[in-house]
Amino acid sequence: IERKMCYTETMQAHPHWASWAQFLQRWGLKGVAAALLETGGPLNIVAAQLLIAGQPLLGRKQPEPWMALANLLEDPEQARTFATFLREEATE
Repeated sequence: IERKMCYTETMQAHPHWASWAQFLQRWGLKGVAAALLETGGPLNIVAAQLLIAGQPLLGRKQPEPWMALANLLEDPEQARTFATFLREEATE
């Protein structure tokens, strides 16, 4: 029961995580993404900056998910938390 509360709170705080996890699951990339998030270090920051710089090319209709991803990549703690989320979902 306590795990469900944590999951619900996580989903409320990070509304894009579930759709990102589904996308990664569909392509079989959950484990790879989790490993890259945990070990990416400075590469995560570079990827975040590329997302921000490429925003006009990604489309203005829904910039929020892209900016949320950029913020996640720039924040090592948030990246580790999402990696843990991906690994926990993979074991369920």
